[in-house]
Amino acid sequence: PRLDEFNSQDLANTAWAYAKLGVDDRPLFEAIDQAASDRIKEFKPQELSNVAWAFAATGVDAPRFFAAAAEAAQARIYDY
Repeated sequence: PRLDEFNSQDLANTAWAYAKLGVDDRPLFEAIDQAASDRIKEFKPQELSNVAWAFAATGVDAPRFFAAAAEAAQARIYDY
């Protein structure tokens, strides 16, 4: 996929859908880890939680995403 063309909702929906279907596509999830981390400030709270759930559900390690998400969540704590 051309993840550089995806917006935050596209990334979140893709991660969620693959995880919900139980599709184990590690290269895709690793690419989502990078793409989502690079654009973390664009993510709405629901999108952040959907991506976090997808990584947790699939067991794919996503250190960049979780570090970026934690920082973004702290900065926008009152948006949640």
